[in-house]
Amino acid sequence: MEPRSGHDVAQRSARPKRADARRNEEALLDAAAAVFVRSGVEAPVRDIAAEAGVGMGTIYRHFPTRADLILAVYRHQVEACAEAGPALLASSATPYAALGRWIDLFVDFLVTKHGLAAVLQSDNAGADSLHAYFLDRLVPVCAQLLDAAAASGEIRADLRAVELMRGVGNLCIGAEHDPSYDARRLVDLLIAGLRRPL
Repeated sequence: MEPRSGHDVAQRSARPKRADARRNEEALLDAAAAVFVRSGVEAPVRDIAAEAGVGMGTIYRHFPTRADLILAVYRHQVEACAEAGPALLASSATPYAALGRWIDLFVDFLVTKHGLAAVLQSDNAGADSLHAYFLDRLVPVCAQLLDAAAASGEIRADLRAVELMRGVGNLCIGAEHDPSYDARRLVDLLIAGLRRPL
């Protein structure tokens, strides 16, 4: 066996650190998303730090501004929703059950997304770019879930993914300002209404 150079050893030891750093950042984004869903995007950074089990300096090192953090959470949640669709189809009892579970994740995402409006007020190009990214990643996933549930005979087959996503989005608007408004209950009723009569 040939001796390893210092460069080779440095590269090998750097790889796990990069993987660890990625995992730590994902854990931080998961914690921030949970706090944003519960308390809105204006939640104190100390609440996010407590949820993540890290110091506030760690959050500021990764995300120097609140806008940086919110945008990172937004992208993280889009990717999580996109990846969850196929996984839920594979693991759920029925395609309709997978659709319902995916819509729950989508509602959590929308709660965070609504907080972006204030953050991006001065950056219309950035908002448009994020909206296009959101549609490109999530409409095909929703369509796959709808198609599978329609093919199994569980739901009607004449609904487009973008229509369902817009309907769910509209039901979620304003929920953060009215504690008596239960958007999730109304979304559940909407999803129940997709079922074909037995």
